[in-house]
Amino acid sequence: MLTVTSVNVNGLRAAAKKGFVEWLADTAADVICLQEVRAEPGQLPEGIRAPEGWHAVHAPAAAKGRAGVSLYSRRSPDAVRTGFGSTAFDTSGRYIEIDLPGVTVGSLYLPSGEVGTERQEEKERFMAEFLPYLGELRERAAADGREVLVCGDWNIAHQEADLKNWKANRKNAGFLPEEREWLSRVFGEAGYADVVRQLHPDVAGPYSWWSYRGRAFDNDSGWRIDYHVATRGLAARAVKAVVERAPSHDLRWSDHAPVTVEYATGP
Repeated sequence: MLTVTSVNVNGLRAAAKKGFVEWLADTAADVICLQEVRAEPGQLPEGIRAPEGWHAVHAPAAAKGRAGVSLYSRRSPDAVRTGFGSTAFDTSGRYIEIDLPGVTVGSLYLPSGEVGTERQEEKERFMAEFLPYLGELRERAAADGREVLVCGDWNIAHQEADLKNWKANRKNAGFLPEEREWLSRVFGEAGYADVVRQLHPDVAGPYSWWSYRGRAFDNDSGWRIDYHVATRGLAARAVKAVVERAPSHDLRWSDHAPVTVEYATGP
C-alpha cells in the first residue's frame, strides 16, 4: 500500500505546539503533503524541518509568513520540483512536487480568494495557469509510465455535498459557479479524479475544514476543500479514504483535518 496524507497545518510552528508532532510520530503515512506552512525552513524546529525517518522538502513563499508548502516522504525522492513554470507563482509557496517510484506527488495550496478583491483576481490567475499545467503533468507522467497525485487545499467546494451551508455560500469565494466549473474541468478534460468523493459518493462531506468561529466544528458545519486529485489509473487503486477529524474542538492542531488515502500498489 501507498498511504498519503494531506493537511493544511495553518502555520506549522503553531501546529507543532498543539499536537502535530505527536500526530507525525503516530502516522502510518508514506507521504505527507503540507500546506500553509507559513515559515522559512530555517525558522522551523529541527524536528519538523527534517523529521527523523523522513525526507522533507519545503517551498516557502517569498512573502514572509504567507502560504508555503512542504512534502515529507519516507523514501528519498527521485526528483524535486518547486512551482509549475509560472513567473507569477513559482515563488509564492503554492506548489511543490516529488517523483517517487511510479508516481509524482504534488502538494498544492490554491489561493483562497475573496469576492470583489485582488485576492480573487489572484486566485483566478492561478487557476488559469494551473489547469493546463495539470494536463501537461499527466501527459508527461504517462509517457514515463507514471501516475500523478496532487494533494492539498484546493479552496473550492466542488458540489453542494461538499459544504454544509451551500445555499448561503453561492456568492462567496470557494463556492462560486466559475470556481466549481473550473474544478469540473480538472475532473474532466484534465484527466483527473476526486479520490475521496469516488470512495464516498453519497455522503455529505466528509468535511475537512471548519471555521474557528462559533461552533462550526461541534456542529460539523464544514467544507470539503482538501482533495486527493489523482490520475484515473491511480484513483482506481484507492481503497480507503479517511478524514482524521479530531475527537473534540480543543484537540485540534489546525482548522483543517488530515485527509488520508490508501492506494494499492501491487496487483
